[in-house]
Amino acid sequence: MQFAITILGSGAAIPLAERNPTAQLLQLDKRKFLLDCGEGTQMQIRRFSARPQQISHIFISHLHGDHFYGLIGLINTFHLLNRKSELHLYGIPALKEIIDMQMEHSNTSLNYSLIFHPVDPEKSQAIFEDDQVSVHTIPLVHRIPTCGFLIREKTGKQRSYAYCTDTVYSEKIIPMIRNSDVLYHEATFTHDRQADARAKFHSTAREAATIALKAGVKKLLIGHYSARYKELDELLEEARTVFPETHLATDGLKIQI
Repeated sequence: MQFAITILGSGAAIPLAERNPTAQLLQLDKRKFLLDCGEGTQMQIRRFSARPQQISHIFISHLHGDHFYGLIGLINTFHLLNRKSELHLYGIPALKEIIDMQMEHSNTSLNYSLIFHPVDPEKSQAIFEDDQVSVHTIPLVHRIPTCGFLIREKTGKQRSYAYCTDTVYSEKIIPMIRNSDVLYHEATFTHDRQADARAKFHSTAREAATIALKAGVKKLLIGHYSARYKELDELLEEARTVFPETHLATDGLKIQI
């Protein structure tokens, strides 16, 4: 089974010309899963991927705008493209309220089925499973209810990808992500701004690397960079002092797991 990640957006909060807000695309054979959907995601999908209509499941980690403001536009584009296949959406119950309100006030009736699956971000639970992969939530510690996602292959090579976006440093996630092939962990700041990271419930590059080391993962991707960092070398260098197998998640990066 093909198991690949494309970084559609690697930035935090404010879009930059070279750094879109958070979104990632997982290619699982002919299916595509979307993790978060920041502003401009559908343009990034067209830029870096083919056939966006293959997206069958969208997982939203939390309701800060840089993680879901692109969602309603993508949902509407699928409608305009006369999509017929089901689209499954996962998120906290308030997300359904937001989508329903937008549909109502724009007088839009989708020509495909949008199936909403409520997620409890306070506990780890299986939210998707078929004969090839499973998806479990990873409770994270942020200013509002937030969860990451663990995508694990069930047969073949038993590969796994742990997606841990906005969170303060928390070792509680380690048992859930232990031995993952690839861990994505936010690294909004360098460690000299640890006070800022804690105040905003984010992590530093050093802290992301420490989680990777303690969890025994094979590879670490850091991302969700503050707009204050025009160059990312200092974030990468800081993380690699703790966990050498660290790489930058940058827009357009594609990784085969």
